[in-house]
Amino acid sequence: MRHRNAGFKLGRNTSHRRALLRNLVTSVIVEDRVETTVAKAKAVRPHVEKMITLGKKGDLHSRRQALSFLMTDTAVTRLFETVAPRYGDRQGGYLRIVRTGFQKGDGAEKAFIELLGAEKILDEKRQKRAEAREKRREELQKQLAEQQPEGGEEQA
Repeated sequence: MRHRNAGFKLGRNTSHRRALLRNLVTSVIVEDRVETTVAKAKAVRPHVEKMITLGKKGDLHSRRQALSFLMTDTAVTRLFETVAPRYGDRQGGYLRIVRTGFQKGDGAEKAFIELLGAEKILDEKRQKRAEAREKRREELQKQLAEQQPEGGEEQA
């Protein structure tokens, strides 16, 4: 029976589990969206929500508490300047867990854990990536077009 056994062990010892959760929280705050297993996503949700609540407080003590948990200074800066103000009027429920399928190796169920309201930013990132990819493709086409006539002239 699991009566009164709260929390997720995730098959790890305490220090490994804490490091995993800290890394996942940092990644969610920096990237807005992370793909992981459903169990890890459910385990990391309360930690991310606590960090966003600290960010909404915005005082020095909250910043120091966030610094002690998050892995990078850039994550703390982004939390307090970008992420937390996004949820100024919202009372919790800052995350969405979207199941995406199964992992190839062991069949574990995968999910995206993402911050609500980050759709615009993620769409902009996706569009920039697509534009960069298209630009690279055009440059490759130009290079191939330049090389082909040269090769044809040498052979003839």
